[in-house]
Amino acid sequence: MTPCFLYGKVSKVIDVEEKLQQAYLYDFYGELLNEHQRRIYEDFVFNDLSLGEIAGEEGITRQGVADMIKRCGKKLSDYEKKLHLVEKFLSVKQDVEEIHRLAEQFHQTKDEQIVEQIATISNQILEEL
Repeated sequence: MTPCFLYGKVSKVIDVEEKLQQAYLYDFYGELLNEHQRRIYEDFVFNDLSLGEIAGEEGITRQGVADMIKRCGKKLSDYEKKLHLVEKFLSVKQDVEEIHRLAEQFHQTKDEQIVEQIATISNQILEEL
């Protein structure tokens, strides 16, 4: 692979991860944006419309759309920095996935230590909530 090809692959992975992060932020905090902000942010991030397409629909400039998207992204990130809801959700999700894996393992082995691990993880989840 050439460095350019590799770089292109890495940037696409980052874009996918960034889109996922934006989706989580929007799912948790999107309702805190006003209707106009939500519409523009959704069109750009989720509907994959260009700045020009959104500007035409909204009757504002492309720069206005770009500024709005940037402000919305910052606002959503600021909410996460203060509240940590996405972080907590992802942590609990990971713990539940581990419990699921352990339950399947217990079903196969009937190892009582697995039950103790499940209890420890579930108690950890309860403490986080």
